[in-house]
Amino acid sequence: MSQSENAAPAPAKRAPAQPPAPLALSINDKPYYHEGDPQMPLLWFLRDTLRLTGTKYGCGVGACGACTVLVDGKATRSCMLPMQAAAGHSVTTIEGLETDALHPVQQAWIEEDVAQCGYCQAGQILAAVDLLKRRPKPGEDDISAITNLCRCGTYPRIRKAILRAAALAQGQGK
Repeated sequence: MSQSENAAPAPAKRAPAQPPAPLALSINDKPYYHEGDPQMPLLWFLRDTLRLTGTKYGCGVGACGACTVLVDGKATRSCMLPMQAAAGHSVTTIEGLETDALHPVQQAWIEEDVAQCGYCQAGQILAAVDLLKRRPKPGEDDISAITNLCRCGTYPRIRKAILRAAALAQGQGK
């Protein structure tokens, strides 16, 4: 046997790794593209890349709701949503909620003087927007089903504001 017959085969040449294709999504009705890690949570793209800091980091495990945004109109914990799962969807943050006038939920939050420290309020408001979209006349059980946490304990005012927002959205003003 010749020496070349005993030699190990040459390793196969690997093609250089291709960067992932940019991920397209809409945020507050504007197109954006993410070219980084597809597993990066949406929260960090919003805060660190786009500087939309209304969405807050609270717990990082989807339990507190401070990071709540609307994805295709549904309340979603952005700390748990990888960019690849957000691709192709429409995201609304607290910054995108207001247009020419306050949203009825924002108006109700002001009228009921809900916020204390304010840290959780963007997530609370967006969770309420989702609820009122699904249930225009929510009951106490519907409101209790919102799992966003408030360390200041403004739950009674949050409840009143959601009920006021429902009335405002239906033109009743309350």
